[in-house]
Parts: sequence; structure tokens; C-alpha cells
Amino acid sequence: MSTQAPATGVPSLRRTAALKDSAYRIRRHALDMGETQGQGYIGQALGVADILAVVYQDVLNHRADEPDWPQRDRFLLSIGHYAIALYAALAEAGVLDVAELATYGSDDSRLPMSGMASYTPGMEISGGSLGHGLGVATGMALGLRHQGSDAHVYNLLSDGELDEGSTWEAALACAHHGLDNVTAIVDVNALQADGPTKGVLRTEPVTAKWEAFGWHALRVDGNDIEALLAAFDSLRGHRGSPAVLICDTRIGCGVPMLETREKAHFMRVEEHEWQLAREQLTERHRTAARKEGTVR
Repeated sequence: MSTQAPATGVPSLRRTAALKDSAYRIRRHALDMGETQGQGYIGQALGVADILAVVYQDVLNHRADEPDWPQRDRFLLSIGHYAIALYAALAEAGVLDVAELATYGSDDSRLPMSGMASYTPGMEISGGSLGHGLGVATGMALGLRHQGSDAHVYNLLSDGELDEGSTWEAALACAHHGLDNVTAIVDVNALQADGPTKGVLRTEPVTAKWEAFGWHALRVDGNDIEALLAAFDSLRGHRGSPAVLICDTRIGCGVPMLETREKAHFMRVEEHEWQLAREQLTERHRTAARKEGTVR
């Protein structure tokens, strides 16, 4: 089983540039939503924006105007507090109206601060209590197999969820049943509510553990669009076992002032800082585009 994404099949410049623009907009949406509450899981949203841009714009087989399309691929967010990131991605994908993002976390909004499937189009499961997502993905994948469906199930989970025994029970079941219609995506940002992951419960070596449970495992920089594309491209042809893409991400990625914030799990941002954060995000995106010659 390979432990790192292959370097073959380099994505085109146009393809990667479009996805980097998409990730930028997801980050902008997340900052705008965060400002409505003055706080939230902004660091995580910025950290997984590249993953979500690639998944929703390049990987998932879905219909924006028909979220319940039976043949769709399923994307499960078991990390309920990452909902701010998923709402931003759903808006970028056309499932939600961008204007609705302004209601984030408000009374009677379809966009609660923790994701709930009964409220939000495109939200497949209600997250919150960590460790449930992969179990649901396992049952869903088995059901799709029995129906003869070609749909694929993707589950975004956190490195904190690797502390949960239920995650590993589901990993065993997935491998036992040979569910190659399941791909787990692990956000390894090395931070939990109680502090750095390695101090709460050491999970490394993560790749070797998944492989020992019978999974095909790849590990990439989760903030590198090209690496993500290459990894997902290689996984498209994988058969015979479930696959896991382990993504090392940076909390607050794209906004320098938030990348270095000490208390970053649930981030409080002062009123005057939101605009500064947007300016830093835009400047970094434009600088990177200029270097790559993709400025529009």
C-alpha cells in the first residue's frame, strides 16, 4: 500500500488555478460568516478550504440543483463544528445561495453553527459527537452496494476523531467488507479543543495505523491543490479496499494573522480584525497567482 501520493499525472495549470480561486472564495465566505458571530471555528474552515474546493469542484459526482439526486456521491461531514467550512463550499458549488450565508448561526437559519442534515441542503448527516461519521459511511456504502449503485461515499473526519474507538471499529468493518466505495479524508491540523493532538492522545504514525487496518493510505499536504488533485486522481482507480487520504493542514491557512494565533481551536476575532483578515487573504492569493502567472 502506498503511503504518499504519486507524482504522476500532474494537473494542468488552468485546472489548479481555477481550484485555487475556488478555495479563496470558500475562505472569503467563511470569514464573512464568522464575522456575523464574531467568533467560531474559523481556523479549521481556512485550513480545509483547499480540500473542499477540490472535492466539490473536481471529485464529487453531484447536482447542485438536486441535492438529493439518488445517484450522487455522498460527502459526510462528521466534524459538525466544521459546518462553517462546508456551508462556504456548498455556496461555492451552487447548492446554497451565497446571500444565505449571512444567516449563519442565527435563529431560524438553515445554517446552524453545528451541521444538521434536517436543516441544510447538501448536508448528508448531523455531526457533533465525534466518531460517528465513519460508521455512518460504512453503513451507507454497504447499502449503496446492495442497491447496485456506483455512488461513492466520502467522509471528512478530524485527527481528533482518531481518539474515538468507534472510528477504528468502523475502519475494521470497512476493510472487512472490502468497501472500495468509501474514501476517508482525515484533517490532520494537530489541534484539539484540549490542546495539541500529540499531547491529548498521540495518534502517529497515522498512515501506518490505517494500513494496518487494511486501508489503502495516502498522505499529502492538505493545503497544496496540486498534491490533492494528484492524490484524488490516483484514488479514482483504486479497487479492493477502502482508501484514506490523510491531509496535513494548517489552522488559519491563507490569513497570516490567524495562522499564528495561539488560541486557535475556537477563535475569537476582534471587530476591527475581520476586514484586515480579508485583506491579508486577498493579498496572499494575488501574490501567489502573480508568481504562478495566473492573475485574472
